Amino acid sequence: MRAVSTPLATPPRRVLLAKPRGYCAGVDRAVQAVERAIEQYGAPIYVRKQIVHNIHVVRSLENKGAIFVEETDEVPEGAIVVFSAHGVAPEVHAEAAGRQLRTIDATCPLVTKVHNEARRFADADYDILLIGHEGHEEVVGTMGEAPSHIHLVDGVDEAAAVPVRDESRVAWLSQTTLSVDETMTTVAALRERFPALMDPPSDDICYATQNRQLAVKQMALSCDLVLVVGSTNSSNSVRLVEVALDAGARAAYLVDYAAEVQEAWLDGVTTVGVTSGASVPEVLVHDLLTWLAERGFGAVEEVEAAEERLVFALPHELRRDLRA
Repeated sequence: MRAVSTPLATPPRRVLLAKPRGYCAGVDRAVQAVERAIEQYGAPIYVRKQIVHNIHVVRSLENKGAIFVEETDEVPEGAIVVFSAHGVAPEVHAEAAGRQLRTIDATCPLVTKVHNEARRFADADYDILLIGHEGHEEVVGTMGEAPSHIHLVDGVDEAAAVPVRDESRVAWLSQTTLSVDETMTTVAALRERFPALMDPPSDDICYATQNRQLAVKQMALSCDLVLVVGSTNSSNSVRLVEVALDAGARAAYLVDYAAEVQEAWLDGVTTVGVTSGASVPEVLVHDLLTWLAERGFGAVEEVEAAEERLVFALPHELRRDLRA
């Protein structure tokens, strides 16, 4: 009797969906600040820099009446300007006052905390080693709080060469959106040089950044492919791709929209991990899940790393006028 071969069963396809993902409390507050300002005062409302680092959010707010500028001197005198979630240096506040601008400060409260720590260490005459990426808006704003005391440390290599005046009076701070693991590796290198290195009063890496990275770590080893929804100028979104690869995902990519996913990325893939950066609206994740379902990845399982309930109040300048 001739044996009859049977086709191999196709492995089930699934999506592991990270939780938490997307908007954090600081981003939600900043986006709401622009939307409520447009409702309260009427368009246009000027915004210095991107309110958050996401192209979809920026385009959506432009359609509602926001005008994004790079610097305050582009804002007409006497107009309203919103400062982005990444924070600004004191000189920016001074420039705005000099142009009689009405300001709404949408800086994330967690970034404001780092600014306060920088001033406190500077007042105590410490050299401050700020771990972060050169040119990032958050870093520029923090360094502006105490420019004569702060030295930027962009990775372990720079930790070996950063100069200080007194090795017994050195403290470190960090950009809030970095990789937790890479930051602590840099801190360890700094502490080896400076045993008396002072820690910030609390961890500067944002809770939302940590939670999103933790969720990716938990699912990455089970994923053939991880897709991170986010923009290329979003530090925390870029870090999620790096974290996924470091945690064992076979491949990981950053996309703004589902249409950017290449069909070839799905070749041989049975498990796709999906997450999104802290400045990404959930509608973009939904669009990606729909795109994947149309290609056989309809089963979705959430991987929850932490529960988030934090909510920040709107900027006080806006709350005051909304109550009036």
